[in-house]
Amino acid sequence: MNEPIPVLLAGDDFVLNRLLVEALHAQSGPSAWEVRELELSWPHVPFGKVAEVDEASGSEEAMIEALAGARVCLTQMAPLTERVLAACPDLELFAVSRGGPVNANLAAATEHGVRVTFAPGRNAEATAEHTLALMLAAMRRVPQAQESMRAGRWDSGFYAYQATGLEIAGSTVGLVGGGAIGTRVARALLALGATVLVADPYADPAALPAGARLVSLPELLASSSVVSLHARLTEETAGLIGADELAAMPEGSVLVNCARGGLLDYGALAESLAAGHLFAAALDVYDEEPLAAGHPLRSAPNVVLSPHLAGASRATARRAATMVAAEAGRWLRGEPPLHCANPAVLEAS
Repeated sequence: MNEPIPVLLAGDDFVLNRLLVEALHAQSGPSAWEVRELELSWPHVPFGKVAEVDEASGSEEAMIEALAGARVCLTQMAPLTERVLAACPDLELFAVSRGGPVNANLAAATEHGVRVTFAPGRNAEATAEHTLALMLAAMRRVPQAQESMRAGRWDSGFYAYQATGLEIAGSTVGLVGGGAIGTRVARALLALGATVLVADPYADPAALPAGARLVSLPELLASSSVVSLHARLTEETAGLIGADELAAMPEGSVLVNCARGGLLDYGALAESLAAGHLFAAALDVYDEEPLAAGHPLRSAPNVVLSPHLAGASRATARRAATMVAAEAGRWLRGEPPLHCANPAVLEAS
């Protein structure tokens, strides 16, 4: 009988260790693993830079101690640094339950022969739903109505023509990015009666939902009463929507960003809202997080703000746990990983 494999579950208060245990046992059975657990403090303590890696939770010291002898680690936020790798020579698989393993030093992992996997699409459903929620809240002025009600008023003035909101049905909505999230948003918008345009030079027109039309970014901006960002943040897309692009949008239109803060010039957005060019904005991500207390967007008119939680759903947490447990199962069976962030390590093995 084979000895159980030592595995470290470095969970947090979103992707719980309990969920990782359940997913791992469902994948390979409890007898296959010698489970040890490390609890990270995220999200109650914000993630940050740990040594040379970004968006991590915990410390190198805690990881080195917890990983001693472990061959596999399942985590969302734990840091995998050069120092950790050097101190943990038994490690073979580091499975990260998020869309990008920014908390792992991929070059060092490759040098040490450690596979790093990730979980693309884990939060696509949640982010698409949150996008629609913010879009509708901004268009129908839900926060203003709630604020009025909480203040004890029954404000019939919201029925005044100039104070009323906008409808998705009959509107043209432009989606900048046609990936997993953008296509989900497109389907929902089409079902609600919107005309949907998509700007994405890498999108396959055949992969878009029937009824969505692929156009250039300038055409999308000029034609859409609502623009929602869903592009990846790359050198090519950084600062994609600035003052000129906002000015190109029709007067009274709406801007939504649940993708990446670096896509958008937030200073220009605040100015456009203050000038009355845009009707509203709905934002979940920012160029600097957390958003500063004195940031002009906090007091800009008709803005809906949430603190980077579009992907925060219980289904996302369970899906993330299942995806990394599946990678552990593949490793156990000698199969190649489904989503490897450092494929060069596979060629060397």
